[in-house]
Amino acid sequence: MEIPRPPPTRTAVFVHGAGGGGWEWAVWQRVFAAAGWDTLAPDLRPAPAGLAATTLGDYAAQVRGWTAAVPRPRVLVGASLGGLLAAMASAAADALVLVNPLPPQGLPDAPPLPAVVPWGLAASLAGTRRALPDADDLAALHAFRRWRDESGRVLAEARAGVVVARPCVPVLVIASDGDDDVPPASSAALAAEWGATLWPVPGSHVGPLLGRQAPALAAAVLPWLNAAVGGAGIQHPLGAPA
Repeated sequence: MEIPRPPPTRTAVFVHGAGGGGWEWAVWQRVFAAAGWDTLAPDLRPAPAGLAATTLGDYAAQVRGWTAAVPRPRVLVGASLGGLLAAMASAAADALVLVNPLPPQGLPDAPPLPAVVPWGLAASLAGTRRALPDADDLAALHAFRRWRDESGRVLAEARAGVVVARPCVPVLVIASDGDDDVPPASSAALAAEWGATLWPVPGSHVGPLLGRQAPALAAAVLPWLNAAVGGAGIQHPLGAPA
């Protein structure tokens, strides 16, 4: 008698955005864990020479290392800068979910930045509330207490653009219609260029992670990912177009 084998463990590696941390993915981690996924959401770390000396390549190497350390099937889920980093590490993953990703072609009109961007030092609750109009008060307070300073060099390199090969794995791009940091049109153009699935969603730049819609969106992504790593037909949430 053949004993049925349990399904393979599936692991999602979450990559946070600039000035944030793995804490941004707490809601998504709970949703994925409830569905039987293993999850990993580390903090990106400065280079030994300090935050001002940290490069985009330093962060990308960390993401590749996290991904290679977990068994297949494994997926990368990245937001903003984390979306770009996930795309840069796509060869190590079996599928990608990119939430309002910084586009590989860069953001050429972005203003110059100091060597260390003082997002942690200069954070205010009022500013956080304005950045998260789709979050409740508790989520905004949680974020305000956890913003961190960021490497201006990393952001300058990302905004200048970086060569990223078209991923050879299924890609889902989620684009918030109220994103003031990464134009939704840039996410749509990236999805079209890569033959990726595009899901337009309501909300702010960080709303898919910290807003009121975060649990439902995370749950909606799971069927897509299960299909992507299992080879079945891909489902779409809330009537989102293919």
